[in-house]
Amino acid sequence: MDRLAIVVPCYNEEEVLQIASKALREVLDGLVKKGKIGADSFILFVNDGSKDRTWELIEAEHAAYPAQVFGVKLAGNVGHQFALTAGLITAKDLSDVTISIDADLQDDVNVIEEMIDKFHAGNDIVYGVRKERKTDTFFKRTTAQGFYKVMELMGVKTVYNHADFRLMSKRAVEQFSKYKETNLFLRGMVPLIGYQTDCVYYDRLERVAGESKYPLKKMLALAFNGISSFSVKPISMILGVGIFIVIASVLAAVYALISFFTGHVVPGWTSLILSIWFLGGLQLLAIGLVGQYIGKIYIEVKQRPRYNIEKVLTNEEA
Repeated sequence: MDRLAIVVPCYNEEEVLQIASKALREVLDGLVKKGKIGADSFILFVNDGSKDRTWELIEAEHAAYPAQVFGVKLAGNVGHQFALTAGLITAKDLSDVTISIDADLQDDVNVIEEMIDKFHAGNDIVYGVRKERKTDTFFKRTTAQGFYKVMELMGVKTVYNHADFRLMSKRAVEQFSKYKETNLFLRGMVPLIGYQTDCVYYDRLERVAGESKYPLKKMLALAFNGISSFSVKPISMILGVGIFIVIASVLAAVYALISFFTGHVVPGWTSLILSIWFLGGLQLLAIGLVGQYIGKIYIEVKQRPRYNIEKVLTNEEA
């Protein structure tokens, strides 16, 4: 029977961790009773440098349920995508199939059984896709939907209304582990694996406790990282803007020269306007062409570790 690992990245989740642990353990128990997963299946909480009691609670849950609750403590806060990656890579060697889900339980745990059914039907990757976002604020819903549309416009392959709630087979995670880039955007990376996929659909729920760890600033950073990591269209767009400004500067030059020869200009205005328009266009063209992408190359070539694991709690030593 396949061993399932449910990977849960956590950052300051002391208010919700025990609730999430109970709900996920109940899911595991139900699937084991139905004979759909092995009795040695487990939950793997990944503590992403939390500043509250998250790790202490993970240790307590492991002590109470050593066969079902495992933990990974990262040496510092590295961000959601890195923490999730650390959990997946750790779970890869301990399980046959993994499911990633956030601790806030806004993703419906009741569709996990459907994910397992689709895995048994031959799918290596099963995406959890939100039907609607009624529980989100108007601003959050609008910006999230705009995010997916912008990603599509930029040519980044993603699954619409899918976050990081997904099932991956062991071989899918093994292939994912071969992607060594530092600029992680899992929603764009997983579709690149290319194995057979399917989707399950669910209604997004209210957060059971605590507050969102993805404010607008982090959402924008995630969107920009996804676009710049998977698409060169921003370069083409800035190139187009630069060309447009250079052309506009030529037209401005014609107008400035006509004004000069007809005497309808103050002294020095012609040379000033020509230099501002032309040099401004060239600078935008050059800076936009190389800036962000050189920055990403700079980060990648360092080949620094994406995360450091301080401690792992399992029952494998037993």
